[in-house]
Formats: sequence, structure tokens, C-alpha cells
Amino acid sequence: IIIFRNVFRRITLSANVASSISSNDVLVDKVQQLINNHKVIIFSKTFCPYCIKAKEILGRYKLHDYKIVELDEIPNGNEYQNILEKIIDAKTVPRIFIDGKCIGGCDDTLILHRNGDLEKILKQINTI
Repeated sequence: IIIFRNVFRRITLSANVASSISSNDVLVDKVQQLINNHKVIIFSKTFCPYCIKAKEILGRYKLHDYKIVELDEIPNGNEYQNILEKIIDAKTVPRIFIDGKCIGGCDDTLILHRNGDLEKILKQINTI
């Protein structure tokens, strides 16, 4: 799927990123583990209308491995968001990862859902 390749970005922590946030090594590892250990994960905030919409879209699928991280409800949520910015060059929420790759935010998820590609991707990774 061409859109799959165009929309998804591999998530890797380069040495530069890791060293630039070395004081948060534990949190960097935690964020990376969350991304790698769940087929679908959304970094969200409970009050954000875009996050609510993205969770609504994802909620339409019966996902087997789906994690929601509400950054406004966890200690160090702001640091998590800063780490996400270093990893994917985007600080806004929601940030949705599927199979370790960032698909973007709410608008990107909505586009993939509307054109049927989100369902195809989720089936490819056996999470629906």
C-alpha cells in the first residue's frame, strides 16, 4: 500500500536524540518500550477534542492490542510529550503509532479510516 509507506515513519532513536535527552534516559526507554510493545498506541490528553476524535475512530475497531496513554493523567506527561517531539519531530497530540510506526495525528487517522486503509493496516498486523 503506497499510502502505508508514505504515511508511516519508522521510529528509531538516533544517538543524537538519545544524547540530547540523556537526562531522561529512563523516560526515553519507557516511551520507546510503550511504542514497541503495543500494536496500537495513542498518546493523548483527556481534554483534547482531536484526541477524543482519534480515540473514537480507533474505538470503532475491535483492537486486540491497544494502549491509550493520557499524558495529562500521568507523572512526567510533559516530558513524555517532549520525548515524542524528539523521536518524531511532532509535539502535538494525539500521536498514534501502529506497529511501532507513527501514522500521525487525528486528521491522518481520519483520512486512513475514511479511505479504508486504516482497516487494511490493522488487518495486516493482526490486531483486528
